[in-house]
Amino acid sequence: MKLARMQDIGGLRAVVSSMPKLRKLETTYRNASFKHHLVSSKDYIAEPKPDGYRSIHLIYRYSNPRAPEYEGLSIELQLRTKLQHAWATAVETMGTFLGQALKSGQGERDWRDFFEVASAALAIVEKCPPPPGFENLSSPQIVRRLAASEKKLQVLHKLNGFAIAANSITKERGQGTYHLVILDSAARTVIIRPFPQTRLDEANTAYAEIEARAKDGENIEAVLVSAGPIDALRKAYPNYFLDTQAFVHQISKLIQQAKN
Repeated sequence: MKLARMQDIGGLRAVVSSMPKLRKLETTYRNASFKHHLVSSKDYIAEPKPDGYRSIHLIYRYSNPRAPEYEGLSIELQLRTKLQHAWATAVETMGTFLGQALKSGQGERDWRDFFEVASAALAIVEKCPPPPGFENLSSPQIVRRLAASEKKLQVLHKLNGFAIAANSITKERGQGTYHLVILDSAARTVIIRPFPQTRLDEANTAYAEIEARAKDGENIEAVLVSAGPIDALRKAYPNYFLDTQAFVHQISKLIQQAKN
């Protein structure tokens, strides 16, 4: 599923079920005979960011003589497991409602602490290195810290309350290769605007307008994607539908373990 990004040609995100599948996919991309050139990569799973972000980023320089206007621009591939994607979704969703840039490593210390320890706990599940600061803690210590932080902030209760009902999702009429997904967190609504391939320029303009309104302070977010039905959109971009159930389920399991 393609994610249009204004500063680059675009981005691709692959979400797989397990770490072995993720490493296999990474190897496949690294060994692929692309015309595009791999110019940089970041393994945030082997070395998680201090805020707990975990993923693999592969950045290519686009090369296609038939599209010289795009020559030399960047295209980014993000590779994640479902657990890593669930964590990132929860960070974005909570940041949206708190009005804090949690996904940029900003915001109240208590909330940043929670997502850092949540990342460490999920890293345990995936048998991967934890974020900095958790290397010397045992698994039970990390899970107990997670349970205490969650209880203090009532994170799971809040995330369950943020879920948008299906009737709050509005898909405008028409068929399209591209979809502009607009989240209004204040109204708790999602609007999906389809655009045919011949109206990509119009779609990009509409996306830019939403971005400008967001910069002016409106509680709206948008993503322009090439995708299929709504179910596919929800699966690929759960944060735009405020769907954090995968994260809630896994964190609940870990906290229950701490109680046993």
